[in-house]
Amino acid sequence: MSDHNPASLLPIICIMGPTASGKTSLAMQLADEIPCDLISVDSALVYKGMDIGTAKPTADELASYPHQLIDLIDPAQSYSAADFCRDAKAAIKRARDAGRYPVLVGGTMMYFKSLLQGLSPLPQADEAIRGEIEAQAKEHGWEYIHQQLETVDPVSAKRIHPNDPQRLTRALEVYRVSGKSLTELTEDKGETVEGPVLQFAISTEQRATLHQRIELRYKIMLEQGFEEEVKRLKQRDDLHPNLPSIRCVGYRQMWEYLDGEYDYDEMEFRGICATRQLAKRQLTWLRSWPDLTWLTTDDPQNLQKILDGISISTAT
Repeated sequence: MSDHNPASLLPIICIMGPTASGKTSLAMQLADEIPCDLISVDSALVYKGMDIGTAKPTADELASYPHQLIDLIDPAQSYSAADFCRDAKAAIKRARDAGRYPVLVGGTMMYFKSLLQGLSPLPQADEAIRGEIEAQAKEHGWEYIHQQLETVDPVSAKRIHPNDPQRLTRALEVYRVSGKSLTELTEDKGETVEGPVLQFAISTEQRATLHQRIELRYKIMLEQGFEEEVKRLKQRDDLHPNLPSIRCVGYRQMWEYLDGEYDYDEMEFRGICATRQLAKRQLTWLRSWPDLTWLTTDDPQNLQKILDGISISTAT
């Protein structure tokens, strides 16, 4: 390690957690205390023009606390875990080269996993094959797709719920594109990030409290003009409900409401339920995550615990 510039090996600080748990505000508090670059780890925040429904930091917050990897692409484009790893590694290097701590903050656990544990060399998305899978699902149901996956990749089928169309589609698509199962391909890991990593996860003590926070935040989004935001997206010819951007939690429900599939109250109910399901999936990932320090939402000691972790890491 002696040939390294010591600044290049400042620890990477990760602030993870389910949606609405208080990650962003904690990251901003940390930025007031240490020289750092905030790097977003959120698959929804990469899209331009999707601000309210993604709970993107406000323009004022971003002016005071710039976040990298926000507003990278148009909603018609796609952004993969491989794209994230490339961009995050570049952002981490820039931060360290400037003698600043890289602080990764967000809830897209697949991004964290790819960056910290190595990314598997998976094939690019294939729209034609994806379309075929979705057409089959529409005709026969997702249970049928799950059974197909079980035949070619029982390990992934056991891990992926029949009601998780996005991951089911991807797992079957990988097999149809490459002829190899997702399980086979994910055994071969790419490079991970260099240097020490400090990992913190924040959540509420009670699930009911997190559910209340999610409901409140969703209602605030509606008050802030979420419906108008999605109406603007719907006016475009190149956006449709099968795009990853429009499949983001909340957006799909609002889109279907605007298509007349159900009324406003049902849209609100479905949006809140979908966000709670997202939080549940995030917590499931985190419960099996190695080397994690847990923090409790709104605990005044959270910031100090992170600062203490940094002190110990840089002293050793």
